Amino acid sequence: MRFYGHWRSLATYRVRVAINLKGIDVEVMPIDLLGKEHLGEHYHSINPQGLLPALDVGSGPALFQSMAIIEYIDDMFPNPPLLPSDPLGKARVRALAQIIAADSHPLMVPRVRNYLTEELGLDADGVQKWIHRFVMPALETCEEILTANSTSSLYCYGDTPGLADIFLASHVIGAGFFKCDLSKLPRVLQIYENCSKLEAFAKAHPLKQPGAPTSI
Repeated sequence: MRFYGHWRSLATYRVRVAINLKGIDVEVMPIDLLGKEHLGEHYHSINPQGLLPALDVGSGPALFQSMAIIEYIDDMFPNPPLLPSDPLGKARVRALAQIIAADSHPLMVPRVRNYLTEELGLDADGVQKWIHRFVMPALETCEEILTANSTSSLYCYGDTPGLADIFLASHVIGAGFFKCDLSKLPRVLQIYENCSKLEAFAKAHPLKQPGAPTSI
């Protein structure tokens, strides 16, 4: 399998974590997001949406959208599982992940930030306020849900990491990139800290990837 991504892409990070947790080998194909390689003809032939990441599974069109890729990986390589076995548990995990994947993260991606500056004329402070406006409510909601669920489990839903933890960790990292204050979200931070102690998460961190700076 060929995995297309970029060091800074949080969606790419999510899939890297899943790959690491499963212990599978993929051929990493870096795409220069900052140089807009993802908008070129070659990558368009891989993912017509022009977004990262993508996974070429060797037959048919490549897969895209991080949640779809992760669930494919989970189905093909079932151990360790990233989703509960019961329908209700699966729904709850997916719902938490979708708070991030569907309702918050899309509003902070580069194409949105570029539109805010190039088309609407926002300065850096304006973009920062925009990002905080949509990142913080999502994480505050996660804090409320996770605290109500359990204050003692190591991860979002139990003592093994799964899909919800992958998405939560990606958003905490993104919040850090944009200097969001998460000090009032102790449960979120606790879970992220627990995830960060795992090699699968630590090795996947954007700033640990080839070509990444030491800090942002």
